[in-house]
Amino acid sequence: MTNPSLFTRIRAAGYPVVLAMAVAMGGGGVATSAHAATFDLPPIDPIAHYQPKLPLQVLTSDGVELAQFGVERREYVPIERIPKMLQDALLAVEDARFREHSGVDPKGMARAVVSMLTGGRRQGASTITQQLVRTMLLTRELTAKRKTREIMLALQVEQALSKDRILEIYMNEIFLGQRAYGFAAASRTYFGKSMDELSVAEIAVLAGLPQNPHYANPVANYDRAIARQRKVLERMLANDVLDKKAYQAALAEKVVLHTRQPRQVNGGYVAEMARQQVVKQFGEIAYSKGLRVITSLRSGEQQAAHEAVRRQLLAYDATQAWRGPEAREDLPKAKGADEERLAAEALKGHRDDDMLRAAIVLEASPKQVVALLSDGNRVTIRGDGLARAKAGLQAKARPELRIGRGAIVRVMHGGRSQPAWSIVQWPEAEAALVALDSQTGRVRALVGGFDFSRQPFNRATQAWRQPGSSFKPILYSAALESRVMPSTLIDDLPLSTGDGWAPDNSHGAGEGAITLRKALTVSSNLASVRVLGHVGVPTALEWSKRFGLDPQRQPSDLTLALGTGAVTPMQMARAYAVFANGGYLVSPVIIERVEDANGKVLFEAARAQATPSPTRVISRRNAFVMDSLLNDVTRTGTAAAAQRSLRRSDLHGKTGTTDQAVDAWFAGYHSSVAAVSWMGYDVPRSLGSGGSGSRLALPIWIDYMRVALQGVPSTPLPDAPPGLVFRNDDWVYGEWLEGGAVASITDAQGTVYAAPRVQMEEIVTPTLSGATAPTAGRDAAPTPSAAHSPAAAPTTSSSPTVQPGRAGRPAPGLFGFPRSGDL
Repeated sequence: MTNPSLFTRIRAAGYPVVLAMAVAMGGGGVATSAHAATFDLPPIDPIAHYQPKLPLQVLTSDGVELAQFGVERREYVPIERIPKMLQDALLAVEDARFREHSGVDPKGMARAVVSMLTGGRRQGASTITQQLVRTMLLTRELTAKRKTREIMLALQVEQALSKDRILEIYMNEIFLGQRAYGFAAASRTYFGKSMDELSVAEIAVLAGLPQNPHYANPVANYDRAIARQRKVLERMLANDVLDKKAYQAALAEKVVLHTRQPRQVNGGYVAEMARQQVVKQFGEIAYSKGLRVITSLRSGEQQAAHEAVRRQLLAYDATQAWRGPEAREDLPKAKGADEERLAAEALKGHRDDDMLRAAIVLEASPKQVVALLSDGNRVTIRGDGLARAKAGLQAKARPELRIGRGAIVRVMHGGRSQPAWSIVQWPEAEAALVALDSQTGRVRALVGGFDFSRQPFNRATQAWRQPGSSFKPILYSAALESRVMPSTLIDDLPLSTGDGWAPDNSHGAGEGAITLRKALTVSSNLASVRVLGHVGVPTALEWSKRFGLDPQRQPSDLTLALGTGAVTPMQMARAYAVFANGGYLVSPVIIERVEDANGKVLFEAARAQATPSPTRVISRRNAFVMDSLLNDVTRTGTAAAAQRSLRRSDLHGKTGTTDQAVDAWFAGYHSSVAAVSWMGYDVPRSLGSGGSGSRLALPIWIDYMRVALQGVPSTPLPDAPPGLVFRNDDWVYGEWLEGGAVASITDAQGTVYAAPRVQMEEIVTPTLSGATAPTAGRDAAPTPSAAHSPAAAPTTSSSPTVQPGRAGRPAPGLFGFPRSGDL
């Protein structure tokens, strides 16, 4: 076939050739004004008044990013903060005469036209300005009319904006692959670093992306990206951006991608809570207007909580049997680069993790496993690193357990202290931790599970689980208002109700009566059931409302004493904050404020010092006595590891373990922060014989508190509030000092009150009928009224069917953010 004639080529090129020649001869202004109306040019306002589509950003209170939400990843950076080397590299390869032309490069156009008319290789002639116009104002259709409009609009943009402003918009707007828009986002996407940290070789990779970000980005096709990088480096050398030495050094550098960017702070569960609230309030526009959501989280504490949850779940899973590889891939025999390419292809469908790396096995034996990671690194696992997977490496291993070539497993590096790799498993159990500022309700840390991206269900706020013995302090608080004092003696003996229900203790039945203090310290179920029998189930249910629990989710019988109802970790943290702050129920706050892209505040939670006094739900003396009881639990009781590990005496709390060890809890506090940790399976089942709150949940709490209380001086026990007297080695309410308190609750004698007896009409105790506090001031006790009769005997009732943990969702308007329409 013969080459087209020159006339045919000119006719095919159409109007852009004529216009380009006119521009080349200096007629750009005439062409623009004469033909603007003919070509129906759109206004250049989107460029002249550029407003970037910025993602919704969620931050900690100290400014560390938790997440971005939006179709486009973008980080807007002014031109003066974009490295000069990156600017020069881009211009060298895309538009070397950018600073000289007026939007359309006559020389470049002339070369492209001549090449086209003479049948030479097609050359790109679009300047940076033309590319910007095409990206923001036009379509990418390959027509003469579109090209003509592009040229004319580029001339207009050059007349309206400075060169630096055009380049700034381009370098923040252009798409560079992998959802990254702009060079700042691309730098973090491909290399996990800011632009000013890039090497020359990395700069050349990014500068080569605008030509074809889909085809030649290093994630999609590493070889193409490197080939393009070489061309960029050649242009940088030719345009004196680099000298020969720097050019050779950049060529020799191996470009390493860091697409798995470990976050400084992991807060996916809180970020999602914030996203839902903000989008509910502002609509879908929130994803593109650059809103900044500042949360109450403290970055150091949040990361400590995240790591504590992960560490304990991995430690627990290490005690479980090997479950087999996650998957199996067909991996043909190959060597060298071919094997690595096949392995990398097989790993694409398996999500990687910063800690638990996805790996494909290349060879396996009882003594050694060689595997390849998604980043191309080869790891060898030997010795103790194979212990978890021993059952899958035996010659006669069951098929579902066997590890062989092509098996997908998880491997973990031991860190600096233990540099060896080991085979691990993705945990099946889950855990959560939530910590509140006990005075203000600000959420300082929240982790809803092992991994948000794999399972976004937020167990800290949505999982309804049985609290076990962590409920007992609420019952004992009610008991104090029913004249049961810390020194009251209660039977710790076998117990059976009329229908045959026979609760027991995890530590076995005692030999007789123990004090209320001792009962809480050792977590006696038998004593607690008797305490509830004295208080009364309806009264205890009403009392639980004061702590923010839902009575409708609690049983209406004696099993309430064992925590067989349903609560969330957030509810329990709020409840224990009542003890920590001296008797007030605070409301959780997660969103501190919302700002627009210019820093204008759109919403701000009430400041702590400006917040109206929260509701007093228990008296100061009640909180003081409970503080003393719960301090003993962490000193000598089931949670003694807390004070021992953290080496401080100002800690308080209670373990919780449900029947068959389905749920493990620790709820505790320092006067400044209340925190609750939980562990269990999403589909409830036993955690095993060692699955207690002290063994599984308490270590999470300790690891978090170690960071939360770093630098916080030890807080001494405050002075006793009015109405309390220390007598016979323990506290007693002043009005019962001379008699009237419960002396003992035993099966043999029932409820015995301390002598001397007082007349019934003289005995008053606080009512437990409501959760609304009086308005007499912060130190006011609950409103008193007639209550328990000294002659009242313990009551019993049948045991209900215990329901497994249930999932639900928090009510709208929680966590400090208004319901829709409140702004």
